[in-house]
Amino acid sequence: MSSSTEFSLAEVVAVLTRTPVALDALLRGLPNDWVLCTEGRSDDGKDTWSAFDIVGHLIVGERTDWMPRARIILESGEARPFDPFDRFAQERESQGKSLEQLLDEFARLRRDNLAALQALNLQPEDLTRRGRHPALGVVTLSELLATWAVHDLTHLHQLSRVLAYRYRDVVGPWSAYLGVLHCNGHSAP
Repeated sequence: MSSSTEFSLAEVVAVLTRTPVALDALLRGLPNDWVLCTEGRSDDGKDTWSAFDIVGHLIVGERTDWMPRARIILESGEARPFDPFDRFAQERESQGKSLEQLLDEFARLRRDNLAALQALNLQPEDLTRRGRHPALGVVTLSELLATWAVHDLTHLHQLSRVLAYRYRDVVGPWSAYLGVLHCNGHSAP
């Protein structure tokens, strides 16, 4: 059964507001063995991300992706394509920082971005305005904002897999009932 859901800015903001709190509650104070563990190598031979990497990636998105792209749509439309997003910038930018510093930075950036989003005072007609993604082509502002929320949820899903993976060998026969241990992920390459 399929249901059609219409875009709701209030719902997007509700999800985006909760992500820093969820990350903080789940990760703050965990030992490094937990926050630095990964799922090993992916099928294509690349290293997978730790909780530390995921939070760093979310920070890069707050700085360079969501609000900058929203502004490009509102100021230039399709005339100026979005700058490409560096999905691995966190490897450089998180060096020398603690997870607690990253959690605080993410919460601050998200709070600032949500304030900036609210200050745009978007009207329904703004949500249909279009921009140009370097790989996906034409996208609307509502699609960008919806993707921002679902991107958060994708990484929360990924985070639960990464953390569960740490105990994959010690849960014994319960492994058969723990779907998170059998999930291969759902992110694009």
